[in-house]
Amino acid sequence: MTSRQTGGDALACQLAREGVEVVFGVPGVQLDWAIDGLRKAADRITFVATRHEQSTSYMADGYARASGKIGVCLVVPGPGVLNAMAGLSTAYACNSRVLCIAGDIYSPAVGRGLGLLHEVRDQTSILSSVTKWQGRAERAEEVPRIVSEAFAQLRGYEPKPVAVEISHDVLSSVAEVPAQEPDFTSRPLAPLPDQIERAARLLAGSRSPAIYTGGGALAAKASDALAAFAERIQAPVIMGENGRGAVSDRHPLALNALEGRAVLPHCDLVLVVGSRFVDTAMGRPAWPSDAARYVYINIDPGVAAPPRRADLFVQGDCRLTLESLERAVPQRPALKMNLAAVRQWAAEQMREIEPQGAWLRALRRAIPDDGILVNELTQVGYFARIAYPVYHPNTFITPGYQGTLGYGFPTALGAALGSKGRLVVSINGDGGFGWNLQELATARKYNIPLAIVVFNDGHFGNVRRMQLDQFGHEYATALVNPHFDRLASAFEIPYVAAADPAHLERALREHRERGGPTLIEAHVEAMPSPWHLLRLMRPPFAADRPAPANPLGEPQHSHENRIVS
Repeated sequence: MTSRQTGGDALACQLAREGVEVVFGVPGVQLDWAIDGLRKAADRITFVATRHEQSTSYMADGYARASGKIGVCLVVPGPGVLNAMAGLSTAYACNSRVLCIAGDIYSPAVGRGLGLLHEVRDQTSILSSVTKWQGRAERAEEVPRIVSEAFAQLRGYEPKPVAVEISHDVLSSVAEVPAQEPDFTSRPLAPLPDQIERAARLLAGSRSPAIYTGGGALAAKASDALAAFAERIQAPVIMGENGRGAVSDRHPLALNALEGRAVLPHCDLVLVVGSRFVDTAMGRPAWPSDAARYVYINIDPGVAAPPRRADLFVQGDCRLTLESLERAVPQRPALKMNLAAVRQWAAEQMREIEPQGAWLRALRRAIPDDGILVNELTQVGYFARIAYPVYHPNTFITPGYQGTLGYGFPTALGAALGSKGRLVVSINGDGGFGWNLQELATARKYNIPLAIVVFNDGHFGNVRRMQLDQFGHEYATALVNPHFDRLASAFEIPYVAAADPAHLERALREHRERGGPTLIEAHVEAMPSPWHLLRLMRPPFAADRPAPANPLGEPQHSHENRIVS
């Protein structure tokens, strides 16, 4: 069936067919006909107009991670695409299903370098650095097919952003456009039976296995499978920053990365599930032990490449692979490792990190188990990586290995729109909040129910600490901030000054009752460094701080009875 449509109408209609409910974008001249198409589809698709293209991609990412649906952003070519790159790079790092629809210059001039408005050289290649697939509609008739292919890619086994480019003359042209039926089939990658068999043999020969999990387990919705498998083999589950919530912190086998530091030396087999397993500062393996074997479970073979050492790589969707492994291995005896002692050992070290710990306890008390905390690169946020308990998947949102300062507030706006009424809290430093504070206008315009917490120390606090530690002085870290109470008032957003953690807890409860956005400012001073607690390996700059004795004692590794796969 065909109908006479503009390319812009065809775009909006296909998005609606694919089940899109929200599009984040900034109107611009090359998008006029796409915006008009969305206007006609306003009964099916909500268009959220942001104040900066960077926020469109961040909001699409947050929406995707909170809702489990596909996030969509729409930007003009050239500077619009470049502005959106930060959010797309974060989505790529975090295995987020995001579609970027990029306008383009007059189609006959693409690639000719004529200097048209918003032209950049080889926009497709630019987008390819942060997306796994790129498509272009050359004619209006092609728009539904290209968009449908983009969604097929998004529903495929590799959860990464994709991009579609459409020139403005294609959006404005009129043609007989064929309808394209969407394919909602998900396509997870099943592991090969011989790989499952080899992994099961390694487990059978293991004395003390452990599981280390990252964000890939969350992207694959593998939480139930992970918990069931861990219970079957009686292995502790160590969750890295991006894997927090893969199993509930209440689960008896759940450990954070600090607790994992005590456990891993005692393990002779580590199953790395959905993680790149590298130190993101130096590119070294996260836990290089010659005494342990490593089995990597991932859809990307690159995660097992050097400098990491893999005794076995199992390529497959994390959920399907764990389910297959659970069926292939026998039930192991109850774990004898004293995880209670490990948790106590970690808690004693974490007690040193105050007042961050007090702020995090207040956040956890005020946020329901299924509420969402969007973490940021701020003093409280760094410690949250290990000290904030997480009870449900996708309720602790991070920027992944990108570490994109300033991502948190706009990402949280998208998460709030996709959260289905759950409480969403964005924590920020005053430095990072400055990246996108203009989106207070978006929060107000759409009355987005988000609690925006700004910890204000008047500096780029982490940079200041690192400069003082390394050089004995600081430079260029002091900030000139707005009066946040006046800023909130300017956007007609309720403002609360939280003098201490108890005030923050109360402010969050009042925010939830009130609805809409709330800006909460907490004035803080310089805080103690938590960095010596945040890595599986103790970082070099903590060498002067003696490591507490391992609560499990010195590891006694045995190389006997190893099964070579």
